[in-house]
Amino acid sequence: MPTVWKVYVVVALAAGIAVHVAGLDLRWSAAAAALVPALPAFLVGMLRGARTPAAREDPVVAKQAMTGTEFEDHVARIARSSGESVIMTATTGDYGVDLVVGRRPNRLAIQCKRQSRPVGSSAVQEVVAGAAMHDCAHTMVVTNHDFTPAARRLAERHGCVLVGGEGLVRLGSTIRRLTAPDR
Repeated sequence: MPTVWKVYVVVALAAGIAVHVAGLDLRWSAAAAALVPALPAFLVGMLRGARTPAAREDPVVAKQAMTGTEFEDHVARIARSSGESVIMTATTGDYGVDLVVGRRPNRLAIQCKRQSRPVGSSAVQEVVAGAAMHDCAHTMVVTNHDFTPAARRLAERHGCVLVGGEGLVRLGSTIRRLTAPDR
């Protein structure tokens, strides 16, 4: 028997006996014997996990060295984690829509732009025009950067939601709000 397992057995027996001597019944002794040896690994993992933000919680992840396709995958993962179905459109012939999120009649057309400069109005034009081709009621442009003033004006005119930079942290809740069934 490897040394690690011997240590686990000794710790389990000691924990079970200590709980029994403390006056608790046999069930608690067995529970302590089963759980106490795993406690150090659990605590280390919990602390390590608490310090590490998830990809959807860390907007820096989207700004790192992702390609455009990786950024689309990142946005699709966020949408799926929001509980919505996601259709990734073909690379060509997508009419300016990269992702179709949700179900009819509240489907959302998303155009993803991973760029090193502000996104212009052409992205808004593309997703607004392509939304009808994919039978979508709502439109959104998502970027790792920011938007030009012209893109903001056009998006406001057409009701297109713009999510950029630090707004990526709230992307999941924004998607849930747009794809929620009408009440």
